[in-house]
Amino acid sequence: MEISVVVPVYRSGEGLRELHRRLTATLQSLTPEYEIIFVEDCGGDNSWEVITCLAANDPHVRGIRFSRNFGQHAATICGISRATGNWVVTIDDDLEQSPEDIPTLLDRAKQGYDLVYGVFPERAHSRWRNFTSHLARRLFTLAIPSLNREYTSFRVLRQTVAQALPCFDSPYPFIDGYLSWVTHRYATVPVRHGSRARGGSNYTVRKLLAHTINIFVTFSDLPLRFAIWLGLGTFLGGLAWLAWIVVARLLGGITVSGYASIMAAIILFGGLQMLILGIMGEYLARVNFKTSRKPLYLVAQETEQHSAPETLLV
Repeated sequence: MEISVVVPVYRSGEGLRELHRRLTATLQSLTPEYEIIFVEDCGGDNSWEVITCLAANDPHVRGIRFSRNFGQHAATICGISRATGNWVVTIDDDLEQSPEDIPTLLDRAKQGYDLVYGVFPERAHSRWRNFTSHLARRLFTLAIPSLNREYTSFRVLRQTVAQALPCFDSPYPFIDGYLSWVTHRYATVPVRHGSRARGGSNYTVRKLLAHTINIFVTFSDLPLRFAIWLGLGTFLGGLAWLAWIVVARLLGGITVSGYASIMAAIILFGGLQMLILGIMGEYLARVNFKTSRKPLYLVAQETEQHSAPETLLV
């Protein structure tokens, strides 16, 4: 197999046929040896029915369905673990990333790179979404210095690099964090950012915030180091405050102890203690999840594999 395309699917049944048509047209122009792997992440719509129909009529299509929703990164890793191509392409299901740009990424990868990202000079998102995304990426590169700041989910990976991803054993996967550890031989290629096939983004503010926290806590000790410096700073501030109170008392500047200052000190230091305990608790919770050996995903159904190519009917 020359090329494997992995597509994590979540609530995109209406656009899958168009995505399949465009992927097929692009891949057939490159090689007859290709496969398209759709991983349905239990979105609750008719995506699985569409995938089974495509797989029944196109021998190049394979379908995988999870037992429940495990997330985009888990779905992508699952598809990669099943991929057999010399090159593995990952692309979203919403048509914001154009299948027609795959040859450009492949050409760049064949120049000696293990990983090539398709990056967007201009994004079709709202200004607020673009701003928060840019801010999060800056914070991620601060937490993970080796991370490529221009990473996207539109990637081409060499087979040897792709097959290293399922080896990572973490209940909080972050593919690009893994890739930054696996290889430094990567490049970027500017591509078009299209419009969604249907509806809006499935990433709500809550999901984006949870994903950001997971990346920081799982892949970086920056929050712990922040807690250390915060604790040290408040300790030194408390010592300075204590020295000021003693000196003022000796000089007669303080005659009656103030209730407000005492309560302010208790609230301040109590809040800082709870913050630091919360950060440590996040790390301990991840250690607990890690030791529980929970699977990253569980496959409920798979479509049958065709032994030989047949005539494409859809």
